[in-house]
Amino acid sequence: MARRFSAPYQMEPVSRLASWARAMAIFSAVASLVSLAVMRFGFLEVRPAMATLVASLGCAVLSILLALAGFAAIWQNGSRGMARILLALLIDALILAYPAYAAWQYRTLPAIYDITTDAIDPPKFETLARLRGADGANPAVYAGLYSAERQRTAYPNIDTIQLDVSAPRAYDLALHLINRRKWRVVDERPPQPPKREGHIEAVARTLVLGLPEDVTVRVLPDGDGSRVDIRSASRYFEGDLGSNAARIAKFTDDLNDAAENAPAPKPEAPAKAPAKGKAAAKKKGE
Repeated sequence: MARRFSAPYQMEPVSRLASWARAMAIFSAVASLVSLAVMRFGFLEVRPAMATLVASLGCAVLSILLALAGFAAIWQNGSRGMARILLALLIDALILAYPAYAAWQYRTLPAIYDITTDAIDPPKFETLARLRGADGANPAVYAGLYSAERQRTAYPNIDTIQLDVSAPRAYDLALHLINRRKWRVVDERPPQPPKREGHIEAVARTLVLGLPEDVTVRVLPDGDGSRVDIRSASRYFEGDLGSNAARIAKFTDDLNDAAENAPAPKPEAPAKAPAKGKAAAKKKGE
């Protein structure tokens, strides 16, 4: 009985719009994956690679429009292709899920790209300043009071890290955390006299797109303890979608935990005085 009712439906033609929607969705998925690989492995400059990714997302939007048109055509003439439309919509939803979330973040978060724990005297980019001088890159100079006010409003908990360990110990802990995160270190100078300022510069990457975000850490002595300031700035685009603030907040928590759990330094053993008998014998021999 089931075959008798399904046979007329199987003879209906497949909607061309449904076929085009599925093909466009598959093409968009492949193009998006290739664009992400090109961006993460640095085969192209960031902006051309981003343009390729945007074009692939545009194909996903076009696939949705074709799927809706195919659904309307199937509803009117009873042609086949509903499974292809549903598959296309599923692929398009997976492709556009993160861009939709990023667009929502862009609208709700301030359009700033440079976050620091010390807006009055932020840590400076030195080695990384040359990379940030490329075409289309954000400047190495801090964005100034306007950015500081917006940061204070959006991320009020971003502040200087105060530690109860010495500056050399704080520097070692910070460098260890940076290496554990696999940030690419481009400059490292431990705190030494007379300036006694520790300086680290490294390049981090965003989780999904792998965009470069530059990080600099400054370590200074503060009485018996130390003071650590960190600055994280996106190299491209005017908004960071909150990635720099999240990086600094996580780094602050981990550095505080590492300092609290760090073993106390071993006291230096006092120099041993020579035995009285040996000293007297030596003096007599002279």
